[in-house]
Amino acid sequence: MEAKDRQTENFGVWLSRQLRRRGMTQAELAEALGITRAGVSAWITGRAEPREEKKRAIAEVLGTDEATVHLRTADAPSERPVVWYHRPAHADGGREFGNAAAFAFDADVSVLAREATQNSLDERHLESDPVRVRYVLHELSGEHLRNFLAALRWEELLPHYEAAAAQEQKVGRTIAEGLRELRETDTLLLLRVDDYNASGLTGPEYADGRFAAVVRRQLDSHKTKRHASGSYGLGKVTLWATSRLGLVLVNSTLSEPHEGRTERRVIGRLDLPWREVNGEPFAGPAWLGEEDTEPEYEGVARSWWADEATVDRLHLTRAGSDPGTSFLVVGAHDAAGDAETVQEMHEKLVRSLAENFWAAMTHGDSSAALLDASVTTLRNGQVLIKEERVDPHTYEPARSRALKAYLDGRTVDRLAGLDQVALTHVPLTVPPLRGEKGAATTHRAVLLVTPADDKDGKPNHLVCMRGSRMTISARRVPDLPLGTNPFQAVLLAGRATGSVTDGADLAEAFLRASEPPEHNDWTKTEELASRYARGARQRILDFRRDMNIAVRQLVARREEKSRGGPAVLRELLRLDGGGSPSRRADGHPTVRNVDGELTASGAWRVQVEVKLPRREDPWLMTPVAKFDVRSGGKPTVRWSELIAGENCRVENGHLRFEPGVRTASFSGVTDIGSHPVAAGMARLIIDLQKARGETA
Repeated sequence: MEAKDRQTENFGVWLSRQLRRRGMTQAELAEALGITRAGVSAWITGRAEPREEKKRAIAEVLGTDEATVHLRTADAPSERPVVWYHRPAHADGGREFGNAAAFAFDADVSVLAREATQNSLDERHLESDPVRVRYVLHELSGEHLRNFLAALRWEELLPHYEAAAAQEQKVGRTIAEGLRELRETDTLLLLRVDDYNASGLTGPEYADGRFAAVVRRQLDSHKTKRHASGSYGLGKVTLWATSRLGLVLVNSTLSEPHEGRTERRVIGRLDLPWREVNGEPFAGPAWLGEEDTEPEYEGVARSWWADEATVDRLHLTRAGSDPGTSFLVVGAHDAAGDAETVQEMHEKLVRSLAENFWAAMTHGDSSAALLDASVTTLRNGQVLIKEERVDPHTYEPARSRALKAYLDGRTVDRLAGLDQVALTHVPLTVPPLRGEKGAATTHRAVLLVTPADDKDGKPNHLVCMRGSRMTISARRVPDLPLGTNPFQAVLLAGRATGSVTDGADLAEAFLRASEPPEHNDWTKTEELASRYARGARQRILDFRRDMNIAVRQLVARREEKSRGGPAVLRELLRLDGGGSPSRRADGHPTVRNVDGELTASGAWRVQVEVKLPRREDPWLMTPVAKFDVRSGGKPTVRWSELIAGENCRVENGHLRFEPGVRTASFSGVTDIGSHPVAAGMARLIIDLQKARGETA
């Protein structure tokens, strides 16, 4: 079948819609064509198709050209108006004072960037090419603002906004603030999210499909790919939550035709609380679209195929004909309050894209990236901040290096150089579904470790991801060996490993079920407990434990550990204990090694390694820090912070070491208020003393 044929709508379906749009009956068309009504009915039902001369006559009756009737990739012109349709109030008196789903996330532009980009990745069309996501901030004022509001039919919306703003509840107060800012500043901020090489909002107007899931429904994920990141259907709500006016406009280019067309499928959705306007109550949401003529949806606003001039006035023009969707958030704001200007919002969007999708934007020598992302800022159509393409190697240099080495097959078993990447595997046991028989499946997740780069803000962290390589969690690795060189670790699970096996897909589904709506952890969830056999939560805990163990094994030094650190600091650190450590080692815990640094505030931050004699009971010890000043005694300084390490717990300022262990560790920060002199002017002595009441 030719590509053109695949985009040609069935003649009967097309003709039936044209008649409804014009308010014309089959009998009236038959009379205009000089044929029987049965003949028109045969065309409508698909039992027959008119001859060429009849198609020319139909084109004349419909007021269009012959090509439109032949190709059927567009509707004939009609007088159907584009209107705002406000859902009537519930007949039973029920009222919703806002969309509850919108409160699942903060209305923060960084959250919007994470959720919207994840949805775009889940809908990648051609697997050989990346999804291109473009964020555009556009500040309108003056004549540019008035032209946009006119295209939006603002005067029709204003009574609904004022009624909603008058209500004393959260959504009403947000809307009131948006209206106040619009009146007082005469400016309006638009945030457009464009994706290309994505599926677009395909599917029918009201029945199951991508379009209805996004525009008409709540909590409908409608993910078509087993390894999709989203699963709750909540991410799309961040678009509306980021609008102070609760308004988002949509322009979609479809990857498969609907009604014979693919370009400029346009609709608007407004989320307001229950309200009463001119004595008539309304339920909440409203839609901007063409009045529907389907009998069961008559008068409802449906999407329409807009012309180029209309999408331009609505600031929805897309660059090219690649499939995907443009969402325009009207009255965008950052609820967190730390991005008040467009410049700050621009920077926050870039940071969020880099932090959450650096891995999706990383490519190998012979493998394409999954994502290409950029941010641009405009003011009244003029470039204020030029397009900034997010480069993962700029924002996450060490982690990007690690992933690229894996994609290129350049990993090693053990780190020996500053630019090397070590690889090992971490097993994930996937239990069977609840009620199903069969053995558990073991999936081999990939763990990568590389030395941290100087530009890395938080070393010694493990970042986990699956599917389309969005960051799920980033946490510091606990209980690291003392003296560990700074590193970055990346764990790839499921499809993120590059595997397309059934085992990878099972791991995808299992991990997705363990994620909360924010998709920011692998933990116990209701879905995990309800879908999988008993013990599923323990499998997640085992996975998290094993990945930390694997990191510690990769970063452990094989060579003899250097003592102390930089020479200038080593000279200021001493071990003590009221006697020679060697004489006390057989019967008393002793400090074996101290690494330390001076903080910017002038405190000592130390990591202490302890040697313990074998004992069946735990040890309860008090860590003591002293200053060895040039004259007088050795004054004790207080701790501002004590942190337990390996085989150790902090209890009321004491350290409890586990029974039977031979080594332990802890770290601490001294209280500068207790320093008798500046830290750099005295040596620091670390001692371990028995806690009061503790017996040997």
